[in-house]
Amino acid sequence: MRRIHPGLLALLVSVAVIGGLSYALIRQTAPKDLSPSSAPIVVHVAEALRGPMEPIAKQYEGERGQKIELRYGPSQTILSQMILSKQGDLFVPADDSYIEDAKKKGVTAEVLPLASMSAVLATRPGFPKAKSWDEVLRPGVKWVIANPEAAAISKVARQSLTKSGHWDKIQELKPTMHGTVNQVAQAVSLGAADVGIIWDAVAQQFPKATLARLPELDGATGQIRVVVTTFSKNPQNALDFAKYLAAADKGQVEFEKHGFRTSAVADTMAERPEILLHAGSMLRPAIEPTLVEFEEREHCRITRVYNGCGILVAQMKAGDRPDLYFACDTQFMKQVQELFEPAAVLSSNQLVIAVPKGNPFEVASLKDLGKTELKLGVGHEQQCALGSLTQATFLKSGLVARLARNIKVQSPTGDLLVNQLRTGALDAVVCYQSNVAPYEKELEAIAIDIQESSCTQPEQPIAVSKTTRHPQLVSRLIQTLQTAESKKRFLDLGFTWKAAP
Repeated sequence: MRRIHPGLLALLVSVAVIGGLSYALIRQTAPKDLSPSSAPIVVHVAEALRGPMEPIAKQYEGERGQKIELRYGPSQTILSQMILSKQGDLFVPADDSYIEDAKKKGVTAEVLPLASMSAVLATRPGFPKAKSWDEVLRPGVKWVIANPEAAAISKVARQSLTKSGHWDKIQELKPTMHGTVNQVAQAVSLGAADVGIIWDAVAQQFPKATLARLPELDGATGQIRVVVTTFSKNPQNALDFAKYLAAADKGQVEFEKHGFRTSAVADTMAERPEILLHAGSMLRPAIEPTLVEFEEREHCRITRVYNGCGILVAQMKAGDRPDLYFACDTQFMKQVQELFEPAAVLSSNQLVIAVPKGNPFEVASLKDLGKTELKLGVGHEQQCALGSLTQATFLKSGLVARLARNIKVQSPTGDLLVNQLRTGALDAVVCYQSNVAPYEKELEAIAIDIQESSCTQPEQPIAVSKTTRHPQLVSRLIQTLQTAESKKRFLDLGFTWKAAP
């Protein structure tokens, strides 16, 4: 029987290894079941949101068996109380300016969008509907407002009305000050005051009041988001309730009933949502630990498909629709960009020549890859970004003909090339710095630098599918891939970090 050529044997072994790894990575273990906690989920929530929050909490308790404890108050007050006591799993203010304050104090772990509402004038029964500010800013008109140092409604209204000069005129009328927007609405509805500023969504609970939308308040909008706090004692259950609040078929329904404008892009609630990720094989070592952590925290399942980007693009053009695509190079994202939202670049990687430790062929540059008897491995030009970039680099250097005679293997992934280099089947390969980093005791890397060419330092973009059923979940995954922990994993593998702060 004829002997099998060592190079062919190494190739077959590598294919088997890569195939096994791919199968193991695609077949994911289901996350642990999410069980109710004996302790309640404590939610610090703005008084303005009482209307939808109570029925949502009751519905959630019935479905999940998890107790929810709602603690109401003005947005600034509940933020201060929460920070002082370091208690509370969720924070839901009436405007996201308070969330920015919470971020600065290190309170926010996760943030999900919920809804929005607008500031309007409310007048008591029998008071003429306001058509201009002159009608409500004349002497003798009794005003009532919420404390702008505590309540979101007046903080937001003050920002808009200060520009137009109307806030100072309101103050000249010495308005009665209340703690919450609901108290303002009640005072106007009962006739204890003539005019107040309230949220349009809150007004639905007080039908006796007459509303007026004046242009000076057009920009006074409260953006409502829910925060999972960093000191939550039960972050997984807290995040589950946050996702329930944000779900199009759960909490969002109740917000709409109460007059709030809900998010145009909202996930549907799923017991264990599933995400399909297509990613270049080069990215696997950098992102895999983050994906495992994300699955555990979000109680979801991520099906990974790692392969050469040329193969992934061909699959997408043939009908595959991943929820998320992380490409090895921008050219492959551009080929399917119509399927995705605008992409964000997270990193770049260096194209290198990898050789065994000691560099037996004394390779110092591309031209040395043409040395007699040197066995060279490169990426497949059509199947992966590595191959496409390598071919472009060879063309740019003018060495295509000289190097082509030494190419013994064309592979769809850099990992496969490095594996054959480690077995001795190849003498040198062109791959990424990140392919070599895990084997620094066995291999050496020589950086390839072609002036005025971006081929040798490709950038890696990531994008959300336009048709995903879980746009918020996928967006949170992208955010998680940009955390300090994830960044360190990229840097440790030799990537350069490119993500915007």
